[in-house]
Amino acid sequence: MKIEYAGLKPIISEHGISFKDGKEDKFKYLKYAIDILIAINHEYNQKQKYSHNLQEKRLNPNEILNTLKKFHPEIEDTMEKEISSYILYLDNEEDEVKNRVNLNEVEKDVYLNNLVLMREYRMQRKKNKIFYMHCIDTIVETIIKNKIKEIDTPFSERFWHILQTIEGHLSSKKISSTLKTINNGTLKAQLDVNIY
Repeated sequence: MKIEYAGLKPIISEHGISFKDGKEDKFKYLKYAIDILIAINHEYNQKQKYSHNLQEKRLNPNEILNTLKKFHPEIEDTMEKEISSYILYLDNEEDEVKNRVNLNEVEKDVYLNNLVLMREYRMQRKKNKIFYMHCIDTIVETIIKNKIKEIDTPFSERFWHILQTIEGHLSSKKISSTLKTINNGTLKAQLDVNIY
């Protein structure tokens, strides 16, 4: 399993390929998510409030992969199954283009060639997203297991995005949380978790 930066989300059609601003590859968030996971994974005394001041670390893709493998040794097998499902999605997408009645043969050929050209790119983006989501799930599991009530991070777009994703995953488990900024000399992002 290989994780590496792919790029922005491609928009593919019979007219060409463009890239959507603001739809960043989840790879960009992985090292920050792993940093949070490492910071919160330790023994806790019950009923205490913990605040984590994280430092932005530069982990390479293998270090990121190996860190998550410690929590989920089967992660590569799980990801392979999810990627196989995505490959079926891509195959169906190509079949759907072949059967479109609103496109002429030249447009179909161009569209199909664009899909084929971007297939590996899109698969890498999907691998990165799947891996990122497993990392977020692991963070949420760790928050619940250790009853973590607060996580502070440096304020940045990437940490904010990750904390928003964590907040959403906590909400899906019926755990409320509040994301806010705090400034006591340094601007930080803070996620308060209502867990008992």
